[in-house]
Amino acid sequence: MEKFEVHILGCGSALPTTRHFPTSQVVNIREKLFMIDCGEGAQMQLRRSRLKFSRLNHIFISHLHGDHCFGLIGLISTFSLLGRTSTLHIHAHKELETLMRPWLDFFCRGINFQVEFHCFSEKTPETIYDDRSVAVTTIPLNHRVPCVGFLFKEKPTPDHIIREMIDFYQIPTYELLRIKNGGDYVTPDGKVIPHGRLTTPSSEPRSYAYCSDTTCLMSNIRQLEGVDLLFHEATFASDNEARAQETFHSTARQAALLAQDAKVGQLIIGHFSARYENENLLLKEAQSIFPNTILAKENLKLSIKNKPH
Repeated sequence: MEKFEVHILGCGSALPTTRHFPTSQVVNIREKLFMIDCGEGAQMQLRRSRLKFSRLNHIFISHLHGDHCFGLIGLISTFSLLGRTSTLHIHAHKELETLMRPWLDFFCRGINFQVEFHCFSEKTPETIYDDRSVAVTTIPLNHRVPCVGFLFKEKPTPDHIIREMIDFYQIPTYELLRIKNGGDYVTPDGKVIPHGRLTTPSSEPRSYAYCSDTTCLMSNIRQLEGVDLLFHEATFASDNEARAQETFHSTARQAALLAQDAKVGQLIIGHFSARYENENLLLKEAQSIFPNTILAKENLKLSIKNKPH
């Protein structure tokens, strides 16, 4: 089974605590690493998660609040110390490059790799990364500054060849790719062997959605519908709903209602306010609506399993 893992590096909010690091995650898809947000301490947490720095080539920054991007300059400096030569791609709001170029010129002069910034719009969903195995699309969010979430969707894979049937019909090797991608086989005497007899269906593509920081937007249900794993911020409990609204954050109850309406596979809540010494209060609130909810915690690894058709 090909890897599709989510590593939580930090799940706290803006105020530092001894329990949580600021927000950062790494998505591992087939040994390609994608970072979401880069709060302070992200590189230390990357070490603790035993993830290879060399396989991280794309960083996605949801918005320009410090607890989501203050770790970038340190991570880039460390890449230089490790002898990195491959280009680092940073996907973010257009202002991030303006802010970071002077820092890069001062603290990271002479590095042996390029840092390329790719800007996106926060107003409508936009595919900002696409390769043979995965596409990454922005999710418009509602926060005090321009902010997006990210949807990682695995690409469909070809069906699996049944080796015994291939041998039985003596099908030449050059026909296999066409058959895997849906084609039938025609024997030398003109008999059609249907694709379904020669293959078994591949697993359904997997998906992961990240939504933080934001008020709860039911308008995103269509884009989030059926995702295997949803990370949604749950900064506050419902008794602080007024504070959540004031600061453009969500409650655990609101995150659970969204997960329920979007029919997601599993919900993970995070971005916890420093006021909570025990987040089980938030967990219970969410589970009362959406039972398949878990709490984020540092160095938690979640594997998204293959699902048969």
